[in-house]
Amino acid sequence: MQHDTTPTTRTTDVVSTHTVFGAPCWVSLTSRDLRATEEFYTAVLGWEWRKAKLGEHFRIALANGAPVAGIAAVAAMWHMAVAWTPYFAVRSADEAVGRAQERGGTAAVGPIALPPGRAALLADRDGATFGIWEGELVTDWETWRRASPAFIRLHTRDAFDAAIFYGEVLEWASASPGCCEVNYEGEEVVLRSGGDVVARIESGALGAAPDPTIRPHWQIHFAVGDVAACARAAEHHGGSVLRLDADEAVLRDPDGAQFTVTARRKR
Repeated sequence: MQHDTTPTTRTTDVVSTHTVFGAPCWVSLTSRDLRATEEFYTAVLGWEWRKAKLGEHFRIALANGAPVAGIAAVAAMWHMAVAWTPYFAVRSADEAVGRAQERGGTAAVGPIALPPGRAALLADRDGATFGIWEGELVTDWETWRRASPAFIRLHTRDAFDAAIFYGEVLEWASASPGCCEVNYEGEEVVLRSGGDVVARIESGALGAAPDPTIRPHWQIHFAVGDVAACARAAEHHGGSVLRLDADEAVLRDPDGAQFTVTARRKR
């Protein structure tokens, strides 16, 4: 989880996970080479970059001036996998980790202090990796949520079972102010925060599949204006195209991190 350090004159109150919780609040990429990562995502998604509080290995990605995602070039240093990971807001990182472990999940990292908050990297009981964050949220979080530059979808073995796990860990549908709403719509579970769709959960992933794209995982979607152009740019700059449709493409960056670009009109 990375935080913007650029001075601002805004006078609005800082939003924290103590008032908004359970919703996805950020997405972050662990990478091996910061410069190469910046060059690739600038070419594919048009991002600009800003320094982050956590140090020289971290950057904030900006789209049209708004924070979109965090980059942490610590995969080699911290012996972590190169991957995109969604982070969910929680009121207490320690309590959320405890609830996850009690329900068959595992804690890979943390909770650790990353001022101005605490973070942990977890896996659910089917192996899908996700993060949790307690504390001050990223700059312009409300703008980030409502503009939906990033959208997440869990591909898992059983959407209903996964919804129970995440609901209990992240306090979804708990009737507390700010919590997320959960609805079952056909074969999907739909998560809403403040009335806006913020995540979907769908069944069908296979735990023992040799192909990681069909094993349980959280998929990060970035809204773009031209899906085909993003796919061409990814290939031209050392990435690969795993699937290409008219309004969506599954891409892989040169380090191996998988992500999706989705036409803005599709949700």
